Amino acid sequence: MNIISLIAAAAVSVITINPGSDVGQKIAQVIAEKAPEDSLTIRLQNARYDFHPEQGLEREIYISNHDQPNPRAVGIAIESASNVTIDGNGADLIFHGRMIPMIITDSKNCMVRNLSIDFENPHIAQIEVVENDTVNGIISYRPAPWVKYEVTSDNSFMTFGEGWSHVPVAGIAFEPETGRVVYRTADIWAGTRNVSEPEPGLIRAPWNDKRLLPGTRLALRTWNRPTPGIVLADDRDINLTNVTVHYAEGMALVAQMSENITLQGFQVSIRENSGRCFTSQADATHFSGCKGLIRSEGGLYEGMMDDAINVHGTYLKLIERRDSVSVLARYMHSQAYGFRWGEPGDTVQFIASATMDLIGEKNIIESISMAKGGKDVEIRFRNPVPQCDGAVGIENLTWTPEVIFSNNIIRNNRARGALFSTPRRVLVEHNLFDHTSGTAILLCGDCNGWYETGACRDVTIRRNRFVNALTSMYQFTNAVISIYPEIPQLENQKGYFHSGIKIYDNVFDSFDMPLLYAKSVNGLEFRDNIILKNSDFAPWHPQRARFRLERVSNTNISD
Repeated sequence: MNIISLIAAAAVSVITINPGSDVGQKIAQVIAEKAPEDSLTIRLQNARYDFHPEQGLEREIYISNHDQPNPRAVGIAIESASNVTIDGNGADLIFHGRMIPMIITDSKNCMVRNLSIDFENPHIAQIEVVENDTVNGIISYRPAPWVKYEVTSDNSFMTFGEGWSHVPVAGIAFEPETGRVVYRTADIWAGTRNVSEPEPGLIRAPWNDKRLLPGTRLALRTWNRPTPGIVLADDRDINLTNVTVHYAEGMALVAQMSENITLQGFQVSIRENSGRCFTSQADATHFSGCKGLIRSEGGLYEGMMDDAINVHGTYLKLIERRDSVSVLARYMHSQAYGFRWGEPGDTVQFIASATMDLIGEKNIIESISMAKGGKDVEIRFRNPVPQCDGAVGIENLTWTPEVIFSNNIIRNNRARGALFSTPRRVLVEHNLFDHTSGTAILLCGDCNGWYETGACRDVTIRRNRFVNALTSMYQFTNAVISIYPEIPQLENQKGYFHSGIKIYDNVFDSFDMPLLYAKSVNGLEFRDNIILKNSDFAPWHPQRARFRLERVSNTNISD
C-alpha cells in the first residue's frame, strides 16, 4: 500500500512598488493579502518616495518615552504579518508634516533593508550666529535656508511646516568645522522671544550668551516627542539592515515589548551635503520592555539630541492593594504609558523606591488588564504581594533582554552615549565613543523620576575607545563611565543595586580627570585600561578624582 503525501510549499512573492502618492496604502494592501505562511519581498526603486500626512495611514499607537497625540499619521506599516521583507534598493523616503515614517507591529520574522528616512522640513530649526553683541546682550542669527519661519505679531521667532508650528525654547550649539557640541554649553535657552527682523533672513534677539561665537550653529527645538522614525511593537525576530534615519521628531528607532531585534549597519546620521548639524530629536535607538537578544553592530550614531542606545524596562508604581494578591499599579512618567507591560506567566519583582532594595520574593502574574486611559494597570499575582512602608515599584523580569552593542561609532551628540538597564548579559565592545559631550556609558535605574528599570547583573565593557566625553554637564554626567542608579536614601540601603560589572582593555583619551563613577555596586572590575591625557580642552569637571565610588564592594581597580 503506497501512501502519497502532498506537501504544499509556501509561496515566495516579490512585488515592486513604484513612487507615487499611495505607496503606504499599496504596501499595506499587499501585506494584508499575503497568506501567513508565504514569504513576501516588497521591493522599492532606487528613487525618491514622498509621503504626506493626508495620504498616510491613520493609527492609534502608544509609544514608550514619547508624547501620545493619537491617532497618528503613518507612512509605511507592517502589521500582524510574518516573513515580510522591505528591500529599499537605496530608496530615499522623504516625509512631510508630522508623521511616523514606519511601524512594525504584532509581526515576526520581518526585515527592512537598504533605505533611508528623512523629512523635507525638519521640526528642529537650525540657525547660525552672525553677530554676538555681548555688551548689550543681543545676538543676530540667520535661519538655515530650509527653515520656514515668521516673526509673529508678538515678536516671537516661530517655525512652521505642513500641519505644525512652534516657537523653539532650547538649543544645542555645534562647532561649524567639526560638528561637535560646543565645549561647556549643554542645553541653551533659545533667544526666540521679543525678536526683530531688521532685514530678510536676519533675526535679532535679546540673548546674552558669550559662548555663542559668530559662525556657531544651533539646533533650536522644543521638548516635544510626538513621532519617532521607526516603531517596533509586540514583534519577534526583526532585522533592520543598512537602514539610515536622517531625522525624526522623536527617537529614530523605538522598540517596545518585542523579542530578538537585530540592527546591522543601522545609522542615525547627518544627511550628506545637507548642511545640518543634527539628526533625531531624542535617542537614536531606544528599547523599552524587550526580551531575547538585542544586537546592534556596525552602526553610526551622530548629532542626536540624546543617547545612541537606551535599554530599559518600566517600573509600575504600586498604587493600591485590592487584596493579598491583587493590586492597582500605574505608569508614572508622562511620556510612558498605554503600551503593553506584561502578560500572564511573567515573573516580576518588587522594589522599594527610596532605597532601591528588593522586597520579598519574585512573583508570577496570573492576570493583567489595562484600565481606560492607558495609565492604570490591574494585576493579580499567584502569590501574596509583600508589604512595605513607602513607595513600591514593580519590575517585569521576563521582558528583559540580552544586549550586544559592538563596532559602532557614537559621536557629536547631546547628553550621553549608551545606557543599559537589564539584568541579563550586556556586551559593549569595539565601539568608538567620540565627543559624546556627556557621559559615554551610563548604567542607571530609577523608580522615582523616569521609572526606567532596572539593575545590571552582567556587564562587560571592553576594547572600546573613549575620546573626550564630558565636554558638557547633563543629568548623570559624573564620569566617562557613570554607574548611577537614582537612590534617594542611599544611607538606608541594605543591599546593592548593580553587580557584575567588568571594564577592561579600553582606551580613555581624555582632557579631564573623572573616568569612573559608581554607586551601589557589588562586584566592580576596572583593569588593564589605557589612560591618555590630552590638552584639547581645559579641565573643568567638579570631580577631580579618576575614580569615585559610593557604597561599592568587591572592587578591583588595577593596571
